[in-house]
Amino acid sequence: MIDTHDILETIQMIDNENLDVRTITMGISLLDCIDSDIQKACDKIYDKICRYAGNLVKTGEDISKDYGIPIIHKRISVTPISIVAAACQGSDPVRFALTLDRAAKATGVNFVGGYSALVHKGFSPGDYALIQSIPEALSRTEFVCSSVNVGTTKAGINMDAVQKMGHVVLETAEATKDQNCIGPAKLVVFCNAPEDNPFMAGAFHGTGEPDCEINVGVSGPGVVRAALAKAPNCDISQVADIVKKTAFKVTRMGQLVAQEASRRLCVPFGIIDLSLAPTPAVGDSVAHILEEMGLESCGAHGTTAALALLNDAVKKGGVMASSHVGGLSGAFIPVTEDAGMIAAARCGSLSITKLEAMTSVCSVGLDMIVIPGDVPPEIISAIIADEAAIGMVNSKTTAVRLIPAIGKKVGDELNFGGLLGGGPVMEVNRFSPMKFIQRGGRLPAPLQSLKN
Repeated sequence: MIDTHDILETIQMIDNENLDVRTITMGISLLDCIDSDIQKACDKIYDKICRYAGNLVKTGEDISKDYGIPIIHKRISVTPISIVAAACQGSDPVRFALTLDRAAKATGVNFVGGYSALVHKGFSPGDYALIQSIPEALSRTEFVCSSVNVGTTKAGINMDAVQKMGHVVLETAEATKDQNCIGPAKLVVFCNAPEDNPFMAGAFHGTGEPDCEINVGVSGPGVVRAALAKAPNCDISQVADIVKKTAFKVTRMGQLVAQEASRRLCVPFGIIDLSLAPTPAVGDSVAHILEEMGLESCGAHGTTAALALLNDAVKKGGVMASSHVGGLSGAFIPVTEDAGMIAAARCGSLSITKLEAMTSVCSVGLDMIVIPGDVPPEIISAIIADEAAIGMVNSKTTAVRLIPAIGKKVGDELNFGGLLGGGPVMEVNRFSPMKFIQRGGRLPAPLQSLKN
C-alpha cells in the first residue's frame, strides 16, 4: 500500500528542496553506422539518432507532467566517435561533430555526448585525429560534448595522451574565448571512464552496451541537506543513516522515471546513476551538505572525511533502491555548478589542492574549475596526470574538467549561466612539471590491477 506520508514527503522534496531527475539519457550504438564513406556514415548516424530519440524529449515532458517530477535534461550518448571515424581515415572527424549537433537540434535534446576517444593504452589513427579536432569541433557546435579516457587501473596511464590533452584543453579555450571559453566545459579527461554514464560532459555509449538503452541520473543535494538540518545533534553514525535513507528515497523516484521512460519508448532500461549532482541554485549544493555536518566552510580540515561519509552513504542507500546502479554514482563536486563550492572558492577556504584530496573519496574528480588563461599546457597535463593517478591506484573513476579563462587572472569571475554556473578564477601551482610531462610513455598499472 502507498504511504500517504511518503507521497507528501516527496512533494515537499520537489517543491522546496530542489529534488529532480537531472537527466534521462538515451544511449545509442553507432557501430552499425560505420562506413568508409564519411558522408554515408554521417547520414546513417543522423537517421539512427532521429529514429531512436525522436520522441525522447516529449516522453520526458509527459512523464514529468504525469508524475509531477521535474526532469531537467534529456540527453543522448553515442558510441565513441573515434571508433566510427577509424573507417574514414583521411576524412575530417569534425563532420561527425556537426552531424551530432544537427541531430541534437532535430530531436530537441540538451546535449549529445560521445565525441570521444579511449586511449588509455595507446592511439589508433582515428583516436589521434579525433583528439586533434576537439578544439574545432567544440567551437563549431552547440550541443556536442567530448571526452577522452587516458588511463585505467588495468592498463596504467597513457602519458603521451596526458601531454596532448593539456594542449587540447588550452586550445579549446582559445577557440571559444568569444563564447566565455565554454569549450572546455564540454570536455572531460577521464581515468576509468564508465560506459553507461548518463551525465555530461563525459557520457558515451560503450561497446559493451546494447543497441539502445535508457540511463537516468538523479539528483538531490538539497534534500539531503534538509534531512540533516532536522537532526542537528545526531552523531556521525546517525548522519550516515539519514543520508542512506534519503538516498534510497531519491533513487526510488529515479527508478520509477527510468522504468516508465523505458516502457513508453520501448527501449531497455540500463542503469540509475544515483549521484548527488548540484546546481548553482541556492539550496542545491553538495558543499552545503558538508557544512550542515558541522564544517564552517567547505574546504576546512575535515572536508575530505565528511565527503567520504557522504559518498559512501549515498551509494549504500541508493543501491538498495535499484537493482541496476551504474554510471558514476556518489557525490559530484563541480566548483562552478555548486553554490556552496563557489562561495568557498571565493572566500579562500577551498583550493585546488584541497579539491584534489577530496577527489580521492568522491565520485569523479576536479570538475568545472576555472583557472587563469595563461597557465602553460604542461601544468594542465600534470593536473590531469595527478587526477588520473588517484583513479588508477584507487580503482575508481576520476576526471578533470578545467576551464582556462583566456584573458582573466586569479580572482576574476567567469560566468556561463544555466546549470554550468560560474565562479572565480582559481590559482594553480606555477612550479613547472614540464620535464616530467615531456618524458611521455606509459605510467605502469599498479599491482592491484593483477587480479586474475
